[in-house]
Amino acid sequence: MGDLLVLESYRRDARRRAGRRSTKATYFTRQELNGLLSVYSRRVASGEWRDYAIDHRPGLAVFSIFRHTQERPLYAVAKRPLGKTTEYLVFSDRERLARATSLNEALAVFEKKLRVVG
Repeated sequence: MGDLLVLESYRRDARRRAGRRSTKATYFTRQELNGLLSVYSRRVASGEWRDYAIDHRPGLAVFSIFRHTQERPLYAVAKRPLGKTTEYLVFSDRERLARATSLNEALAVFEKKLRVVG
């Protein structure tokens, strides 16, 4: 069988460990979430994407995009504060697709390119 885990002591230890970190958790603002969800909803409507997840960690917030719920994320948009500025990164698996100082610049990766049909 499994071991008994006392949740209260686990939470207390986690709070102590979190208190030692110098960086606070990073979050997306309402405006940033609106931009992310706008791009996401367009791709959901076209049938390309199906699910998303948001993670908030010390020094990093990540918006992950999935084609299927049980798979690895297709894309991850990360927000990382760097002193007085903020950096936005877009990844596809381990490949970095974009690095920008504004979210709109980073999300430009998802804009569909027009092509000539002959």
